[in-house]
Amino acid sequence: MSNSKRKSYDAKFKSRVALAAIKGEKTSAELSAMYGVHSTQITKWKKQAIAGLAEVFSKGRDGREEEAEKLQGELYKQIGQLKVELDWLKKKSGLNY
Repeated sequence: MSNSKRKSYDAKFKSRVALAAIKGEKTSAELSAMYGVHSTQITKWKKQAIAGLAEVFSKGRDGREEEAEKLQGELYKQIGQLKVELDWLKKKSGLNY
């Protein structure tokens, strides 16, 4: 039995290979020889890259605006809580401002 580990590739390498496959300037066999990756793996990465492209463009502005609104809501909630606590402390201490 062999003790060899499976090869793992980082995202940067996968994206470079997938982009080369999407460009179509070289065949899958040529890319396989060039990068040392099996051609079926290159096809798989290419499909994943194409499927993920729509998500890259759709999340852009809408995702950031949604996050900003969520953060703003959370901050307003915290401000309200702090105001209530401050008013309670003022009342308990007998200080009037």
